Amino acid sequence: MPRPQTRFVCQECGRIVATYMGRCPQCGAFNSMIEELLPEEAPARPGATRGLGGRSIPKRLSELSGEVDDRLPLPMAEFARVLGGGLVPGSIILIGGDPGIGKSTLMSQMAIEIALPGRRVLYVSGEESEKQIKMRAARLIGRQPLPEALFLVTETNLEVILSHVRDLRPEVLIVDSIQTTYLPELESSAGSVTQVRECASQLRELAKSSGITVFVVGHVTKEGAIAGPRVLEHIVDTVLYLEGDRFQAYRLLRSVKNRFGATSEVGVFEMREAGLIEVPNPSEVFLAERMVNVAGSAIAVTMEGTRPLLVEIQGLTSPTQFGNARRTANGVDFNRLLLIAAVLTRRVGLKLAEQDIFVNVVGGLQIEEPAADLAVAAAIASSWYDRPVQAEAVLIGEIGLAGELRMPGQIAARLREAQKLGFQKAVIPKALRKAEPYPSGIQIIEARSLAQALNAAMHR
Repeated sequence: MPRPQTRFVCQECGRIVATYMGRCPQCGAFNSMIEELLPEEAPARPGATRGLGGRSIPKRLSELSGEVDDRLPLPMAEFARVLGGGLVPGSIILIGGDPGIGKSTLMSQMAIEIALPGRRVLYVSGEESEKQIKMRAARLIGRQPLPEALFLVTETNLEVILSHVRDLRPEVLIVDSIQTTYLPELESSAGSVTQVRECASQLRELAKSSGITVFVVGHVTKEGAIAGPRVLEHIVDTVLYLEGDRFQAYRLLRSVKNRFGATSEVGVFEMREAGLIEVPNPSEVFLAERMVNVAGSAIAVTMEGTRPLLVEIQGLTSPTQFGNARRTANGVDFNRLLLIAAVLTRRVGLKLAEQDIFVNVVGGLQIEEPAADLAVAAAIASSWYDRPVQAEAVLIGEIGLAGELRMPGQIAARLREAQKLGFQKAVIPKALRKAEPYPSGIQIIEARSLAQALNAAMHR
């Protein structure tokens, strides 16, 4: 009798090796290699071909349909904008996020809204009971009756799920979550890299062959070390991450991969008792509780996809009580904060070596682009000088190591958003060439260096 073949799969990154290794050579995780039996492949039948819909037939690209009008409308405007305008039939979409961030709530709301006009939706849950899901749905919809076209099944066996899909023929399928789904013929347990990959591949085959839009919910642990969503990114068409601090009311739905729309789009929601409520103008919300003419506060204009957002950045300097000064960043990159502090010390003359520096982005947002460098530097300098930044001014610009300011992209869109919210001045880098004219209703102050920008932004 031949010995069954085995392999070892890293549960963190999905690396496959032939022999056991105490440390994964790809991600460096210890004791993450799990032994799995290799499934026996059935012998290929004569004349059999592989294809998403059975036998594949070449077709002319010009004869295929695929217009924008083919998308299924989605009543949630923020969700639809992140997806690129609606649901594309036959697409598979991954929703990832930390535990308790609101993924199931968002999927329940979307399922209810899609099913209200009569479109069939099948919600598959492997983590919650039918009673729990019914209680959440009743809380989300209020006193209105639940739609008749919304179906629910609690199942984790993928073969049974696919049989339900064949019988019901829904337009949208939601699998919550992929970590609890398993295939019986695989030896590994549910949630392993092998199960997650194979289940997602079969769901992709289902979506492409039948035209059903499939949503897959994937979990990320608090350490961010699970392989599920990261392995799935290459299988699915769209990857969405629901981000935000669980202690804050706001949630960001961010697109990091989208074959049918723009990437890096973001939708803003507010978590309430009735579910996730759309925030059509998040800039006003983030600036609603702002205190004007207070030292240590500056307004930055950051781009989230194609949407400009105005956020308040707070900075605080305090004499250190220990030998080494602390640097604390909340909402901005820590290494970027160290760079800005070094430029302020060397090029502007601020003595920050013995100062603890704290930087915070109001609202729980995470800013990654360097266009907020000038606002971060102004907030720190404002606290150091104890002079407030002008309340009617926004600051936009990237800081270089020589203390120069560099122009970020989409500057005209940022200025239009600032003007729309009532800001009268904008301190920006001096443009060597303009891609498009600036709006005329806002005063533009151009500066070549960080020192010039700080002098123009702060009160005398």
